[in-house]
Amino acid sequence: MHVTRGRPAVAIVLILLMIVPGLVLADDSGFNGADTAWILTSTALVLFMTLPGLALFYGGLVRTRNVLSVLMHCFAIAGVSSILWLLFGYSLAFGQGNTFIGDFGKVMMAGVGRDSLVGTIPESLFMLFQMTFAVITPALVIGGFAERMKFSAVLLFSALWLILVYVPVTHWVWGGGWLGEMGLYDFAGGTVVHITAGVAALVAAVMLGPRKGFGSAAIMPHNMTMTVTGAGMLWVGWFGFNGGSALAADGNAAMAMLVTHISAATGALTWMFIEWKKFGKPSVLGTVTGMVAGLGTITPASGFVGPGGGLVIGLLAGFVCFNATQYLKQVLEIDDSLDVFPVHGVGGMLGTLLAGVFSSVSLGVFSGYGYAEGIGSMWGQIYVQLIGVIATVVFTAVITFVVLKIVDALVGLRVAGDQEIEGLDIALHEERGYNLQ
Repeated sequence: MHVTRGRPAVAIVLILLMIVPGLVLADDSGFNGADTAWILTSTALVLFMTLPGLALFYGGLVRTRNVLSVLMHCFAIAGVSSILWLLFGYSLAFGQGNTFIGDFGKVMMAGVGRDSLVGTIPESLFMLFQMTFAVITPALVIGGFAERMKFSAVLLFSALWLILVYVPVTHWVWGGGWLGEMGLYDFAGGTVVHITAGVAALVAAVMLGPRKGFGSAAIMPHNMTMTVTGAGMLWVGWFGFNGGSALAADGNAAMAMLVTHISAATGALTWMFIEWKKFGKPSVLGTVTGMVAGLGTITPASGFVGPGGGLVIGLLAGFVCFNATQYLKQVLEIDDSLDVFPVHGVGGMLGTLLAGVFSSVSLGVFSGYGYAEGIGSMWGQIYVQLIGVIATVVFTAVITFVVLKIVDALVGLRVAGDQEIEGLDIALHEERGYNLQ
């Protein structure tokens, strides 16, 4: 190509555009290719957290005779949640509506085309990214009633719960609702995902009662290799969960990923060392559970705190969630089968409150990035965080109780005693997880 004198820069740009068309990342409409590429990747990572991550993590924790039922729950809930999100869930969560619930303006993605944007990314991608959150949240609740709920009840409960609990809380926090307007800090789902799932699991565990054999004998995981594999997938997928919630490929996303990793590592080690001191040996199960506690606890704060804050949050997550787990099982004798409430529920509450502390810019190496607009002090931010926690806990507990009562009246909640003893794999699905010849 002939380069005219005085125009070398223009020529170089033209050559680069010919060689790398993707270099044009933004246009006049506001679309940004880098942001879009990152959220496409994050969306895949968050779905990866449920399928296969959570499915394997939960599947390994139950007994051999129930492993397929847990995998089935994760797959079926993914399907149910996705369809409901398309039909009207997304519209009610992110439609204009009022401060408590959205409207039906975007039912079946009405009015949303290829060129529709949310910020700098296509709205179809934003909707899909949020769909993966709507998939994993009711799937987390599985851990509260694992090994004893009817499959028909699981489907009906998950559908009603998604509509009546998850969607409204999502609108309150992220869809222009009253908690968001107050200045609640929930970057990636401390209230929306973890508190709602944890509280729902606790209510379900209490209402269904313990599994047969709970308390008189240890109910051990059947396949820790499967659980650790799933835990590793959750750790990796969480980068999309928290980093993707920045909705941009920028420093905010990078910092969210960094503090997420630090909190997970610290939570895992904290739980491990506590068990080591208390019981004489560090367990693999405790280590991966501590990792999940660290991940869940950093989630609401991940976009507002620095690495120092992430370190302390992970440390507190391991300590608090470990003791919450022991208290729930040993003292209260509640059979939250896979520890959803003490890990996700308590972790979500703790992280939401700590977001108000470590978002402060005056804590030295533990400083964050400031308070929400209109909030001028740490105590002011903590107050808003506390309101968010209380409102989410109370609303979730009440509506979950009502939904379970409705499901019980329609199809019944718990399998028959002989089916529970036989195992849900054979009793409900006529299949086995392991056919050893």
